[in-house]
Amino acid sequence: MANTLDPMDLKQIISLNLDGFSNRKIATTLGISRNTVNSYMKFLTASDYSFKELLSFDNARLSALFPSHTTIDNERHDELMLYFEGVNKARNHPGFTFLYHYQEYAQQASQPYSYTQFMEHYRRKYAKVKGSMKLEHEAGNEMYIDYAGKKLHVVNKETGEVIPVEVFIAILPSSQYTYVEASLSQKREDLITSCGNALQFYGGVPKAIVSDNLKSAVTRASKYEPEINRSFKDFARHYNCVINPTRSYAPQDKALVENAVHLVYLRIYYPLREMTFFSLQDLNREIKRLL
Repeated sequence: MANTLDPMDLKQIISLNLDGFSNRKIATTLGISRNTVNSYMKFLTASDYSFKELLSFDNARLSALFPSHTTIDNERHDELMLYFEGVNKARNHPGFTFLYHYQEYAQQASQPYSYTQFMEHYRRKYAKVKGSMKLEHEAGNEMYIDYAGKKLHVVNKETGEVIPVEVFIAILPSSQYTYVEASLSQKREDLITSCGNALQFYGGVPKAIVSDNLKSAVTRASKYEPEINRSFKDFARHYNCVINPTRSYAPQDKALVENAVHLVYLRIYYPLREMTFFSLQDLNREIKRLL
């Protein structure tokens, strides 16, 4: 499926552009392709309004100015992906060159991509596994969020029913400062509430929230350009930050969050193992103390 222009997507791009981000950096921050950002920017700069004016428009007015349109040509893209299957099988053959295959592709494709786009799409489809390295994270730039795989529990005081609850975890990658809270579910409203509580706990707002494709954050999953649900986009717009739901080519970021989850098991789950809580508020009060 192809993505379409969305007013909240436009506002995120405008905000980052006004903050001095290049198209390449906007693409990296939002987790979408640079070509898509370039396409959006062409529509924005061609309008009769300044970026600050566009940012003040409501969604209905932006939709009227920029009707939804496909940002990816499915037929053209699928044709390229099909061709890549043969290219990848020939990689180890003596004399292999990408230029040879691009020339072959350009002759047979009805609307061939440029060689630069050809190579970019190939590297995305067949990303190499990179060696380990120390990542340098810019302070205040991102906040990673996820849910722990194991749940905590509260007990219904009247019935004795044991109710499993989710554990939300946020971490600032530069300082590894971690926030934890329990919630009844991973549903959209609980996710947004937890994110808001995390921002209050940190006392500030990052430029991007990285959500690792949580179901409550992403309306439609995609390897290249996932679609974020509108409520989460509204939340980010309110705090003047953006949502980046995909880190397909950065497994080391996933390791950062997983390490935080492991520490939560050691320093919060274990001390709570023999304690009984009759409300979510009581449980979160004890979690806050252990933080």
